[in-house]
Amino acid sequence: MTIASIILAAGEGTRMRSKMPKVLHKLAGKPMVWHAMQAVRGLVDSPPVLVVGFRADAVKAAIGDQAAYALQHEQLGTGHAVAAARPILEGKADQILVTFADMPLLKKTSLVDLIALHRSGKSPVTMMSFIGEEARGFGRVVRDEAGHVTAIVEQVVATPEQLAICEYNVSAYCFEAAWLWSALERIPLSPKGEYYLTDVVELAAAEGFKVASLVLDDPDDAIGPNNRVHLAMAEKVMRWRINQNWMLEGVTIVDPDTTYIESDVVIGRDTVIHPNTHLRGKTVIGEDGQIGPDTTVIDSQIGNRVELISSVLESAQVADDVTMGPFCHLRKGAILDQGVHLGNFAEVKDSYLGVGTKMGHFSYIGNATIGRDVNIGAGTITCNYDGEKKHPTEIGDEVFLGSDTMLVAPVKIGDRSITGAGAVVTHDVPPDTLVIGVPAKEKCKLEKSD
Repeated sequence: MTIASIILAAGEGTRMRSKMPKVLHKLAGKPMVWHAMQAVRGLVDSPPVLVVGFRADAVKAAIGDQAAYALQHEQLGTGHAVAAARPILEGKADQILVTFADMPLLKKTSLVDLIALHRSGKSPVTMMSFIGEEARGFGRVVRDEAGHVTAIVEQVVATPEQLAICEYNVSAYCFEAAWLWSALERIPLSPKGEYYLTDVVELAAAEGFKVASLVLDDPDDAIGPNNRVHLAMAEKVMRWRINQNWMLEGVTIVDPDTTYIESDVVIGRDTVIHPNTHLRGKTVIGEDGQIGPDTTVIDSQIGNRVELISSVLESAQVADDVTMGPFCHLRKGAILDQGVHLGNFAEVKDSYLGVGTKMGHFSYIGNATIGRDVNIGAGTITCNYDGEKKHPTEIGDEVFLGSDTMLVAPVKIGDRSITGAGAVVTHDVPPDTLVIGVPAKEKCKLEKSD
């Protein structure tokens, strides 16, 4: 028994009041349509067919080759949208799972249960519903006296009696494929001039089938954002799910309500995440760390036993046992090797700091390669930009840079050399040399230590 997936993503979502399609608005760092695709992944026998329409190119660019695409040229309702996938899927699957790209909280486990319920019955359609207090525009599920589903009535055409119903359609279905293709041709045109997929439920009931509905245990699964208020509600649910998962995996999150972790982030066991921390993009954090408070990490690789306090990291690499902050900023290309320490208000960009190097506060290092066990005094600056080009700075091992040293690139400092406080270094310094002054000049040679 083969099963295929159709995900509807063609609508504009006018209530979002946005220039981009509703399904591209993000939850936990990923578009809603991405979450909808994750829910069906592994449940079907072929790539999902994504039905696109409004700004189709933007949706395709966001998803790429993870899906096949069907174009709904005119947005004439959900039934019309499903029919757009017919040329791709007809004759290629026995059953069709239909979901909506603007239902990002629907769990894979719920879809597994929906498919199982469908396969245990004899109806050509099985649907999903929830019981709740807030309608949020969902259609009402109408049942007969025996409790069987007889119809789904869209909110815009429901009577006052039907609007009082508190069971709502989730817009997730499992169909017998051959029956679905035939039923789509019999959907009547609505007063709004659209063809509603929900009408196939009434068609099945009229043919004598007992339509089953899987009623969700958690109404939060059915939060489908129609506006920015709903989007914030969905974000809160998604954030709790992600945080809960990491806590169950052995990560301590001191205050989940003020911790923001996106979908692709990975965190090692026994790491502690402190309040007001944002972990974004493809960030990986090792074990036994202390992250935060007030820290943002974006697309960065963090080792074990790292301590980050009130700092920002963007596309950076941090090895084991690094300590940093408060108020540090690692920009793109910053690489800190094992045991590096950064003090208050330190900034690093496109630079490597070697093992055990310590960088004092109020310092900036850019386009530099720095050796091991270097002391970078407070106020040290690499003057790497001349107004047109950026130039490199190279600093050897065990160098001591005095406070307020200015390194005018391109420049090299040899192993074990020392710069005096306030030195402006404009020329290369050989190993084992003390330089002082403005511009810095050689004061003396230093004895090599064993």
